Amino acid sequence: MAGARGCPQAGTGERALAELLLEFSRAQYRAKDGGGGGAGSSAKVERIEKRCLELFGRDYCYSLIQNVNGEICGHYPRQIVFLEYESTDRERNMFESTVQVSKLQDLINRSKMARCRGRFVCPVILYKGKHVCRSATLAGWGELYGRTGYNYIFSGGSDDAWADTEDLSEEDSAFRNADSQLFDKVRGHDIKLLRYLSVRYICDLMVENKKVKFGLNVTSSEKVDKAQRYADFTLLSIPYPGCEFFKEYKDRDYRAEGLVFNWKQDYVDAPLSIPVPLTRSLNIDWSEYQSWDLVQQTQNYLKLLISLINGDDDSGLLVHCISGWDRTPLFVALLRLSLWADGLIHASLEPVEILYLTVAYDWFLFGHMLVDRLSKGEEIFFFCFNFLKHITSEEFSAGKLQRRKSLLPGFTVEEICMLKQRERGSTTSLSSDFSLVLESSPGAAGSLTSEAVELMAAGAQTQAAWRKSRTSSPQTVLWSRTPQSEDRPPYQEAKSSSSSSSNHSDTFLRVGSSPLEVPKPRLVPGASRESRLEEVRSAFLATYSSTIGLKAVPSSPSGALGGLLEQFARGVGLRGSSSIL
Repeated sequence: MAGARGCPQAGTGERALAELLLEFSRAQYRAKDGGGGGAGSSAKVERIEKRCLELFGRDYCYSLIQNVNGEICGHYPRQIVFLEYESTDRERNMFESTVQVSKLQDLINRSKMARCRGRFVCPVILYKGKHVCRSATLAGWGELYGRTGYNYIFSGGSDDAWADTEDLSEEDSAFRNADSQLFDKVRGHDIKLLRYLSVRYICDLMVENKKVKFGLNVTSSEKVDKAQRYADFTLLSIPYPGCEFFKEYKDRDYRAEGLVFNWKQDYVDAPLSIPVPLTRSLNIDWSEYQSWDLVQQTQNYLKLLISLINGDDDSGLLVHCISGWDRTPLFVALLRLSLWADGLIHASLEPVEILYLTVAYDWFLFGHMLVDRLSKGEEIFFFCFNFLKHITSEEFSAGKLQRRKSLLPGFTVEEICMLKQRERGSTTSLSSDFSLVLESSPGAAGSLTSEAVELMAAGAQTQAAWRKSRTSSPQTVLWSRTPQSEDRPPYQEAKSSSSSSSNHSDTFLRVGSSPLEVPKPRLVPGASRESRLEEVRSAFLATYSSTIGLKAVPSSPSGALGGLLEQFARGVGLRGSSSIL
């Protein structure tokens, strides 16, 4: 199906965004009824869907995967956008699909049972011809055999709702053999879809290896697939707190600085695990990940994702958590906004337009349960857009990372090593309370200690040849903290790790002294990355204050969210100084 042209707009600017947020805060999106139910809601959702298609069509030719009544997935968009290539107006008039849409739809239909809630691998961002995809984690035998009954028992609305058990007792060996054949078939279709989309990297945000509910072991992801069906992919375990943790973010007056996840909880057993070559170019001490606060952890994971999608190969990327509707949209949205701020994707969209697209498509139409999260104070959605103030600096720019990479082939191995030592000290020393383990994936051979440096200096052709000579799942560096005598508290006060939040451009004025300082943008031609992201954040806070924010959060004597948004609303003329919500 060709890229849509001439779709009617649902409105422009803040008014359309306000309508979107109001609908989002009213009910979870369901494809089968176009929203939470009701004729009025359906009409609003149709406007939101058409607006998304119009915004995608500004810069891309695309095909549509039909999910009209939620036949494929009940909490995916009714029209799923498959971006094919960037386009000009002339190219859109001569659009020719680069894929067999019928084949893609068939792969999706066959693979949807492989993942929890039917939330299959879905491409959502196109950058340099590579697809960034999202999904839920792998489903287990319980869901495959009885999705409806198990969903009723386990759902509960949380991000880690369920991913059913794959373990059976020894006396059930007959069922085990049958399950193995079923998993071979279903996960085989999932793998075919991943390969069709040229996905190589799979980033798992779960903090568990196997989740336990009601005393049952539950499957978590590709990294614990017993048959190692996903061994040909590069698996990255990058554990990130679930939506429940963001209740603490709200309770601390929306201050992410100094808020550290408690990694000593019983259910947390997935260590950070990243293939060695992917850890060398970011100047990050990954062994310290358990001491990072929420700001630094989110920053470093985003840098990793940008580095992966910005690589020299043509490989795509999959990001998932458990259900795929909390942590997953957080990083998909940050990645989309970061690449847009660099002028690398959605180049024709204005700040309020990319904000609308991100809220509508990445969060609302993919089923984020905003109503439930607000009722529990788990405000990961608000965190996403308020966090933009922490990624404004050029160190998060994909263009800068690419320029840095282009310099490497001109250096000798010795010069690269000297530069590395000068920039970040020893690359082998680790904190004394950490252990470093190199785990070779099946089929991997040789040492990476010298090859990685030589690879960096050799250029793209040698790198491509090196990749062909090795398995696609290279050696992995795995960090875990050794046990300590005292438990870590749920969070600790620490100095903010943000390098960008304290250095603001002169093109912005700040209001108040709250950690949620609201920028008042001055329009500047040829806006920088910082000014573009600050304008997105400003538009979000202004609209949030007039729709969700002031209703959901009471004002606080400490000057937290309610008071800040009220001050901002008055400052931009959204309400008079004497009005009370």
